[in-house]
Amino acid sequence: MGALVTLDLPEDSPMLGLPWIITFGPLGDAEEWEPVVCGPYERPHALALAEAVVAEEQLMAVVEPLLPALTPDEIRGEIAAAQIAAEDEAARVDQADLYGDFEDVIDEELELAAEQEPVPEPLPAPSRDEVRAGFARIAKLLTGKGA
Repeated sequence: MGALVTLDLPEDSPMLGLPWIITFGPLGDAEEWEPVVCGPYERPHALALAEAVVAEEQLMAVVEPLLPALTPDEIRGEIAAAQIAAEDEAARVDQADLYGDFEDVIDEELELAAEQEPVPEPLPAPSRDEVRAGFARIAKLLTGKGA
């Protein structure tokens, strides 16, 4: 079984309505091959397809929104936002280090929580027709942006 990584978003997040992509890559460092990027999909389809693949393969799947930027300035804005978020995360880590290393405690809490939670069954993969219908909705969304 592989690993699936995605954003944990609130139910009212506008990012949920964006197209999503899946990047499949090796799970460990031993294998080296170029990641495979698939999509765009609607988020539920992306998650279900990624789950179906990693359930049977030792792969990592990263499911993330595709930001339909239309200008270089929009792209620069997204890059700047990502850089600021990374700096904020680094500052939080540095701040946590001032008060001690709590990784061991967090790992123990996560292990305990994992033991108590039932393992969910993967979602059924969408059919070709469902994915194609999703493509049509994404195309409409992308061509309608800013119109």
